[in-house]
Amino acid sequence: MTQSYEKISKFLSLVLRHRPAEIGITLGDGGWVLVSDLLEACAQYGVPLTSETLGVVVNTNEKQRFSFSEDGLLIRANQGHSVKVDLGLEALPPPPFLYHGTAERFVSSIKEKGLIKGKRHHVHLSDNRETAINVGSRYGLPMVLTIASERMNKDGHLFFRSENGVWLTEYVPVDYIEFPKSAVGR
Repeated sequence: MTQSYEKISKFLSLVLRHRPAEIGITLGDGGWVLVSDLLEACAQYGVPLTSETLGVVVNTNEKQRFSFSEDGLLIRANQGHSVKVDLGLEALPPPPFLYHGTAERFVSSIKEKGLIKGKRHHVHLSDNRETAINVGSRYGLPMVLTIASERMNKDGHLFFRSENGVWLTEYVPVDYIEFPKSAVGR
């Protein structure tokens, strides 16, 4: 994704996940908004987009953060909202282990409190270490935590998987987390 597409992607993350009112849009059921309304609001906000550019950003985003409805008339962020949105996800049994990438400096807090969702709706987990390393790298020296997700699920914790493959849960208690001895690459 080129630098300009990356900027557009970050802007779309802001308005479709966190602050839709900033550009005058309202997210509907499932977090959907009409593409035409989004394009008009972006233009009025000073970020003019064409439907073609929007399509490129959605289709080339490595993390598949956004999706169009089947008819292409609606768009939404797939997960990561801090505003109230029901994505209509159904609970699924997770694989035996999932992974969470974080920075080394956050580990002591996680050892005390577990993984909390903060301002988001869910804790985000991945089904592979590589993705977790990439996520953790955004915040400093990456640490990959291994989550005993199957055991958690058997103990009553629900798991969901977003359209782009991110595993979601409300909270991960410390008892289900395996902590590495050091950061990745050390």
